[in-house]
Amino acid sequence: MIGGGYVGLVSGACFAEFGVDVAVVEADPARLGALRDGRMPIYEPGLDQLVAENVAAGRLTFGDDLAAAVDGAEAVFIAVGTPARRGDGHADLSFVYAAAEQVARALTGYAVIVTKSTVPVGTGRRIAEIVRAARPDAAFDVASNPEFLREGSAINDFLRPDRVVIGTESERAKDTLRQLYRPLYLIEAPIVMTGLETAELTKYAANAFLAMKVTFINEIADLCEKAGADVHDVARGIGLDGRIGRKFLHAGPGFGGSCFPKDTLALMRIAQDAGAPSRLVETVVAVNDARKSAMGARIIAACGGSVRGRRIGVLGLTFKPETDDMREAPSIPILWRLAEDGAELRAFDPVGMEQARPLLPGSVHYCRDALDAAADADALVVITEWNQFRALSPGRLAEAMRGRVIVDLRNIFDPSAMAAAGFAYQGVGRAMR
Repeated sequence: MIGGGYVGLVSGACFAEFGVDVAVVEADPARLGALRDGRMPIYEPGLDQLVAENVAAGRLTFGDDLAAAVDGAEAVFIAVGTPARRGDGHADLSFVYAAAEQVARALTGYAVIVTKSTVPVGTGRRIAEIVRAARPDAAFDVASNPEFLREGSAINDFLRPDRVVIGTESERAKDTLRQLYRPLYLIEAPIVMTGLETAELTKYAANAFLAMKVTFINEIADLCEKAGADVHDVARGIGLDGRIGRKFLHAGPGFGGSCFPKDTLALMRIAQDAGAPSRLVETVVAVNDARKSAMGARIIAACGGSVRGRRIGVLGLTFKPETDDMREAPSIPILWRLAEDGAELRAFDPVGMEQARPLLPGSVHYCRDALDAAADADALVVITEWNQFRALSPGRLAEAMRGRVIVDLRNIFDPSAMAAAGFAYQGVGRAMR
């Protein structure tokens, strides 16, 4: 497994749980040191225990010697980052191609070279060219095996997946990967065998479709506010239709994270370059960017048009609960806007505060818990829907706060209970209270 980041680490640990011997190669000395010491460089529920058990069993190792890891391997997964390239939004494939060349020089026998990273259509073909140029004598096949891991539930997603997508034209590669995923046949997980280009595009199409659902319900939420409707009931009314489904119909401040923003942008560029522009995806990108930027203004309006000198309590910083990931988190533009307008910001997140510090204004005060963030606040803002915030008593919040404004960007509170406690409560896609 080339790359010990989120995808490589979770995938490597889960393959080891299947009984496979896995060597994870990580070039970053700090991350490698943490892994060897049993410290997880990312927050993912259950990952530390899964890694510890498989390290103890001798099935999972960590190192920086790529040649030693590749020697004798039947499958080599490339799981390095593919961030959005500065300037044009295309996926940056420099790490993928560098890994492919290193793997080529390290091959000692036949192996399937598998892209686990999210890569644009045509990447697998280019990897094959790189390997052949570096090692004309090498025996190998190339496959695409995109990941569909949700941060916060990644282990379950890997061990009990909705589907596994494998793209390759080689029967030998198919057989190797079928054996690798054999434990999933016992639970009848669907294995989709297809071509390289199809597998590569499937990952982008899946994320773009889910991002489109999020953006759709956010726009419906705006309409609900104007029309006096309730977006929760609308979402339930349409989500119970089996053709639509209930997931990803939760109105909020816009999507963030490591996948949706960069993958929608990359798919937009792929489609434009192919001469088949996707107007839907282009609109999703534009609407989501505008929504995140507008959330700060929504909070300022709820505070009477100005937050200068006001104390604002902030609950949640990460882009979603059960992760410490701050990439493209809505909290970033929101808190910068509030700070620029003179607000005093007191924030709490259960696991993401250290990751947030370099990305947020230096004036933000980080608190020990939710009630500490709410202490003497003129307004309280919910940005991330951690479960522990849902249980906060309106009475306790009223005692802790100085003001009575609550802006709930995740709709985790009961509007009636908040109104009964004397709060001016504003959710998303709900009538004002």
